[in-house]
Amino acid sequence: MHAGNILACCPINVTEVYAGMRPAEEPRTQEFLQTLRYYPITWTVARLAGLVKRDYSKKGITLATTDVTIAAVALHHQLSLITDNLKHYPMKELSLYPLQN
Repeated sequence: MHAGNILACCPINVTEVYAGMRPAEEPRTQEFLQTLRYYPITWTVARLAGLVKRDYSKKGITLATTDVTIAAVALHHQLSLITDNLKHYPMKELSLYPLQN
């Protein structure tokens, strides 16, 4: 926790990290991930993700299921989303915190 902020993740974040991780990085990565607050994907969150994906699809915007699910977790729990992929999260109601390069 830093300045009153708590870092968190959801199952999709964990999946994406493990998919891109080198075997030698696993112990330290797992140790770090387990320090984060964990938000599960509930029925309500999954439904919200589907509705967001559907609504953007109707506008001709294709969003990845993984991205709308991460966004739905943040929206449902009123969290800010830290990302370096701002274009993946066009939802105006989503609070985004861009990573600095």
